[in-house]
Amino acid sequence: MPNQTPAPTAPAADTFKRWTETERQKSLESALAHWSEGQDVWIFGYGSLIWRPEFDFTESRMAKLDNHHRALCLWSRINRGTPEVPGLVFGLEHGGEGCGGMVFRIPAVKVRETFSTVWVREMSTGAYHPNWLECETEQGKVSALTFIINQQASSYVPEPHPDELVKIVHRATGIYGSCYDYVMQTAIALKQAGICDQRLAILAEQLEKHREALAQSNSSTNQT
Repeated sequence: MPNQTPAPTAPAADTFKRWTETERQKSLESALAHWSEGQDVWIFGYGSLIWRPEFDFTESRMAKLDNHHRALCLWSRINRGTPEVPGLVFGLEHGGEGCGGMVFRIPAVKVRETFSTVWVREMSTGAYHPNWLECETEQGKVSALTFIINQQASSYVPEPHPDELVKIVHRATGIYGSCYDYVMQTAIALKQAGICDQRLAILAEQLEKHREALAQSNSSTNQT
């Protein structure tokens, strides 16, 4: 049966607003208020942080965050899209059986430097709520900084139907590359780490099939 769910519509390009340095710094300091200076901290990665953390760490572990799930629920107008043709990136939403990912241990002397780097990357528009949450690892629980989607943000969208996801992911590219590569690399990284995300694995298969179909269609067109 054809998908009857309306295609999601991204907010108009002229409504896109980046946070100022002052706004970003205020958010960073709020998160650091829960940190005891001199202590190492953990950061939970569930998307591109798994395969491209871009910061130094002394330890990494497989981890699970209960009562949350990974979803392509955030319009990306910089990293994996543009204001005119936005892509989608992962956010953490409440609910579900849990989200598998990685936690990275940041040495105390590097915490402020690392957080500044992470805030520029993850908090350019204030689309996440940075929270300290307990994550399960094989070595025990750790309290980790976790970026939860802000459902009140204008860039938030309930994850679209898979058919629409495939279209959105294939057409968008931003400063960090294509949305397709972002989703596929996340799926590959999770599989290589032994982290099961069946929904993402199925989407990755659909994306590959769609790309193959487009290539065949273009090839046939060029031969006529």
